[in-house]
Amino acid sequence: MPMPFPEMKHIYRNIQEAARKGNKLLAVLIDPDKFSLERTQKFMEKVNSTIATHVFVGGSEVAEGLAHILVSEIKRYTNLPVILFPGDVTQITDEADALLFLSLISGRNPDYLIGKHVAAVSKLKNTNLEIIPTGYVLIENGKETAVQRVTQTKPMPKANIQNIVDTAKAGELLGMKLIYLEAGSGAKEAVNGEIIKQVKQQLAIPLIVGGGIKSREQLNTAYGFGADMVVIGTAFEEDEWFFEALKPLFFEN
Repeated sequence: MPMPFPEMKHIYRNIQEAARKGNKLLAVLIDPDKFSLERTQKFMEKVNSTIATHVFVGGSEVAEGLAHILVSEIKRYTNLPVILFPGDVTQITDEADALLFLSLISGRNPDYLIGKHVAAVSKLKNTNLEIIPTGYVLIENGKETAVQRVTQTKPMPKANIQNIVDTAKAGELLGMKLIYLEAGSGAKEAVNGEIIKQVKQQLAIPLIVGGGIKSREQLNTAYGFGADMVVIGTAFEEDEWFFEALKPLFFEN
C-alpha cells in the first residue's frame, strides 16, 4: 500500500489563490542558527504587527533539533503559517504547518537535487506537514553565500537571464508547485527586477523571491516585477527598525 503522505492542503492553495488575485505575500525567514530563543516572544509580536503573511524557518547550517525547538516556540506567539525552509533533513519537524520540499535545480549536486529528499522520506512518513515541492534557483549576488558553500554549487550568472528562465520553467514542468528565486542570505544585491519579470511571464505557478531585500522600496520593486511572495530575513536580523517600515500603514501594494 502507498505511504499516507498528505495531499496539498490549505497553505499551498492560499498561496496559489493569492497569486491569482494579485495579493502579495510576505514571509519572514528565521534562521535557527542565528536566532536566540529568548527573543521569540518580542520578535513574533513585532512580526504580527506587520504585513507578514507567513513565517519561514530554516538555514544552511543548523544543529539537529534546534529547528524543532524554535518552531515550537514560534507557534506559541503567532497564528501565521509556519513553513520549514530546510537546508537539511535534520531541520524537519512536525511542529510546523508545511515544508518547502526544496530541490536546488540551479545546481548539479545530486544530493540537493534528489539525494536529501530520499533521505527525508522516512522522516516524512505519516507526517502532518503539508509538503510543497519547490524549485530552488540560486542567483549570483556579488558574494559567496552559505547555500553555495554548503551545497558546493555555483549560483546562476545573473547576466544569462534566458538560462534562469529556462531553469525555472523546467522546474515547473517537472512538477514543482513553487519556484523560489534566491540571491542568498546577506546578499549584496537582490534578484534583478528583469529576472523576476521574465521568469514570472513564463510560469503558471507562484513565484517566491528572496535574498538581499533590505528596504520597503526593494520589497515593492520585487512585487512590481512579479514576485507573488517575498522572503526577508537578514534585514530583520540586522535592523529591527525594519519592522516599522512594514507596518500596514506604510505598505504600498
